[in-house]
Amino acid sequence: MKANYILCAVGLSVLFMSGCGRGESRMSYLGIEEAKRLALQEAGFLESEVKFTETDLSSRNGTDYYEVDFTAAGEDYEYEIDALTGVIIDADVPLIETADRKADTTAGNSAGSNGSGSGGKAGNIDSGSADKGGNIDSSSSDKDGNIGSGNAGSSQNGNKKMLTEEEAKAKALAHAGLTNDQVTFVKSTQDYEDGRQIYEVEFYSGDNKEYDYEIDAYTGEVLSFDYDAESYTPSSGGTMITVEAARELALAQVPGASEQNMVEFEVDYDDGHTEYEGKIIYNGMEYEFEIDAYSGTFRSWEAEPVDDE
Repeated sequence: MKANYILCAVGLSVLFMSGCGRGESRMSYLGIEEAKRLALQEAGFLESEVKFTETDLSSRNGTDYYEVDFTAAGEDYEYEIDALTGVIIDADVPLIETADRKADTTAGNSAGSNGSGSGGKAGNIDSGSADKGGNIDSSSSDKDGNIGSGNAGSSQNGNKKMLTEEEAKAKALAHAGLTNDQVTFVKSTQDYEDGRQIYEVEFYSGDNKEYDYEIDAYTGEVLSFDYDAESYTPSSGGTMITVEAARELALAQVPGASEQNMVEFEVDYDDGHTEYEGKIIYNGMEYEFEIDAYSGTFRSWEAEPVDDE
């Protein structure tokens, strides 16, 4: 009889532990409602201002994420949110500035409320979100008040003004050393990538080079760029430039870089033509290039931040 009691106790323990394990696994996911809240917070809307069109749990490349789609003010918003961490891994949003709306949403609707938490539009805040006319001890920034500590606004850009499309195009042209009358623009759109809003700018120059730029939509920083000689015809005769000359041409494109920064370099035969290919890593940037082995012309050039992973 005693043995039966022991077996029952063991069985109940196993069942309890198994059930707890499954519960812990389920709790590790954010849940649809939390994913919706994060999407609304990022877009700067209240739930009453939107109409959700899709909220599903999906998986891609081994990553589980919530797909949260909604419409607001006649525009479509689509977010992909990591199911475990809550990080927004992708977003498709309209070409509009939402920083002010985010600040309004964060401030909340509680007019004149004091203490901790979300502040009203005319009240003060000890620790919480920003109000429009009050003060902040430790929180986000307001529109007319002061900042104690914390992040500015309800997003990393605070109340910074977003660049216009024309300003983003001007940043790309200045970096390329070209003027507006020397190029033909084929693309200038806004996108959301790696947690920030960017402009993607693409244009052709008179010598048939295609330029592609990614510009930070708030700071104007060139995040990455590349160009290709689209209609370029490689040389097939004459004397090849030396390896040393090709390396010097590439390093000259990266002021401050030296031979030790040239991490890859080789001679390649592409479609019957000879070219030099290589990679330079310098000052947090990675540059890849292709140089015609006879004329010394750059067939392509790419630059992007070094991937630390």
